[in-house]
Amino acid sequence: MGAPVNAFKARLAAGERQIGCWLSLANPYSAELMAATGFDCLVIDGEHAPNDLRTTLAQLQALAGTGVEPVVRLTAGEPWMIKMALDIGAQSLLIPMVDTAEQARALVAATRFPPEGIRGVGYAVARTAGFGGNPSYGQTANREICLFVQVESREGLANLDAILAVEGVDGVFIGPADLAASLGHLGNGTHPEVTGAIDDAITRIAASGKTPGIICFDLERAAHYLQLGARFVAVGADMAILASAARSLSAKAKALP
Repeated sequence: MGAPVNAFKARLAAGERQIGCWLSLANPYSAELMAATGFDCLVIDGEHAPNDLRTTLAQLQALAGTGVEPVVRLTAGEPWMIKMALDIGAQSLLIPMVDTAEQARALVAATRFPPEGIRGVGYAVARTAGFGGNPSYGQTANREICLFVQVESREGLANLDAILAVEGVDGVFIGPADLAASLGHLGNGTHPEVTGAIDDAITRIAASGKTPGIICFDLERAAHYLQLGARFVAVGADMAILASAARSLSAKAKALP
């Protein structure tokens, strides 16, 4: 049987756009709801949302069979976190705060079985290999992993070309909020220095043959990034959508005559 085909990775390799949304509510029921709204992919956020291993597992289970591809953003690029996420079924990972090529190489190694990497071999009892029902998983797993590293600092930008040269990194995802803070413009992602740096980064990532990614809630600017070559673009977050709709509804209701 081998590892399941990673449709998210295959679509990006074919040059297709993947329009996604963040899952910040840490709940499988809302994840299943979001899977029915038309997005190509959904990012289970473990950095700024209260997701842990079990809530991530529950959301992977909720998304299974929906046709919407899950991407798991871990809290950090620790090898033990990566190992556990892959064992519960994640195939596409987004790792925050990557500043150097050395970090990127270590992340690639953590996602690969030996001899290509250091991923622990425990798939005989793991969900990702059908709980032992897919004994050939290990021979094909490496090629189906999709790894995005987040560049979101001045240092990361300075090392972008070296990061892009790391084999096994499928794409680089720009984190606008942290990048703005690193450049001295906390809370001001539209500052010309920030937007100029993002435009330059996306252009360089696309030119390298790797996939550029970004999160952007402004659809006009998201369209601009797509035109520059971005292919993995998240345009919202479930929590933000709910909060915005609820605030609008309550304000309108309270204004009724």
